[in-house]
Amino acid sequence: MSNAKMKMLGKHELELVDVNTETNTAVIEGSVLSVNEIQIDTPITGTVFGTLLNYKGEIERLGDAINDKPYNSPPIAPILYIKPANTINRHGAAIPMPIGITKLKMGAALGLVIGKKAVDVDEATALTYIAGYTIVNDVSVPHDSVYRPAVQHLARDGFCPIGPWIIDRHEVDNPDDLTIRVFINDKLQQENSTSNLIRPVSRLLADVTEFMTLSKGDVLLVGIPEEAPLAMVGDEIRIEIEGIGSLENVIVDETATKRGRSL
Repeated sequence: MSNAKMKMLGKHELELVDVNTETNTAVIEGSVLSVNEIQIDTPITGTVFGTLLNYKGEIERLGDAINDKPYNSPPIAPILYIKPANTINRHGAAIPMPIGITKLKMGAALGLVIGKKAVDVDEATALTYIAGYTIVNDVSVPHDSVYRPAVQHLARDGFCPIGPWIIDRHEVDNPDDLTIRVFINDKLQQENSTSNLIRPVSRLLADVTEFMTLSKGDVLLVGIPEEAPLAMVGDEIRIEIEGIGSLENVIVDETATKRGRSL
């Protein structure tokens, strides 16, 4: 069992729980329950920052184009963007497919949950600023440009499922060597590892806090592996990260959601 924090639906505070990351179960009031049997909310409280082009395969995929306009060269600093509050979603909830769109990219990402104010962090002590780790599905509408990430592609309602919990950082021996898998309808569609990060966790945190402050509760995504799989309405998505657990969601037509009915 691992130490984790989970937020129950309707509650304001995170609760300490023992979890099994392999079976995706938690001990609640003495009973071992699947997270699918528990009404849980997203466990994060701060701003979610995404990172682009931090997997070696992404740069390799761009090839010589990385040296052409508008890029001109490989990035010399982290390329960040924000997943605003409207995107935040929870384990087990529906991901809305926008009207006029037929497929969405499933962006499997390790989320670093900040435990204390981080300013100009030293790489050697960077991990001490992390409270724990969570799973994030950085959903987006398929698009080509990464130069200026478009709000309309990345910041749709429900486009950032997070959870099901936050694993205490001491439970993860090496965040730079975690296997990440994406399943669609129980079929493996993507497998990668944080060992392929261009900027490993400590280096990324140091580089980001060199030019901006991260506050307690913020979440920094380490990046999305290349060739993110596409999913359609009705597809069931499961993202597994070694030692963290599994995040599950289903894609539904936006017209079936509250927002869709109000249009």
